Amino acid sequence: MSLEGRVALITGATGPAGRAVASDLAGDGVRLALLGTRQDRLDELAKGLGLVPELRLLHAVDLREPAAAAAAVDAVVSRFGRLDIVVHLVGGWTGGHSLVDTPVSEFTAMLDQHVVTTVNVLQAAVPRLVAGGWGRIVAVSSPVANQHVPGVAAYAAAKAAEEALVGTLARELAGTGVTANVLQVRTIDAAHERDSAPSPKNASWTTPEEIAAAVRFLCSDAAGAVSGARIPLYGAA
Repeated sequence: MSLEGRVALITGATGPAGRAVASDLAGDGVRLALLGTRQDRLDELAKGLGLVPELRLLHAVDLREPAAAAAAVDAVVSRFGRLDIVVHLVGGWTGGHSLVDTPVSEFTAMLDQHVVTTVNVLQAAVPRLVAGGWGRIVAVSSPVANQHVPGVAAYAAAKAAEEALVGTLARELAGTGVTANVLQVRTIDAAHERDSAPSPKNASWTTPEEIAAAVRFLCSDAAGAVSGARIPLYGAA
């Protein structure tokens, strides 16, 4: 399941899941393009993981802007000569209101964060993956996209749309050697509370390391037949 020499673009790289995914893939010899909104946090991440400068690219970018996303992908290809993997981990959540009480601005913010960024990254990256004849796309979503939980209409609508984008893309990429899949996570357990203080509340939470392990598999040659999947990483809860 070697990924050595591949090039991966990770969005939302400075979050807990991004850090774990970057660490795992770096350990497999993958060259990393780490994207986030703040250069100082990207620099801190690279230092903390001990990433070799020659094998990584740090790029601060607002992925809500199409031109900025395209420029980021161009920078990756210019640096490494190729792009093989896209792991889309841009986060952001808002909720707590009924649908009728949710301001339109919250819908706009969630759609920008989860739908617009996905469209911009995929439109810039997919042609590069197809041209290479091999590629892996993994996005992280939430079960609220299809479980219709009260109080999270804006977030749920955005995540449902993001999943629709990835699922449609998977069908469009059939036969190209490029796959596209979604991992569903309820809550990222960055502090490992599920292990240190187990409770019914955190029983369905997912650690960053579990997300990274699933990403690693989906990015492997062994997962070449898996595309268009929506994989739950929250147990049976």
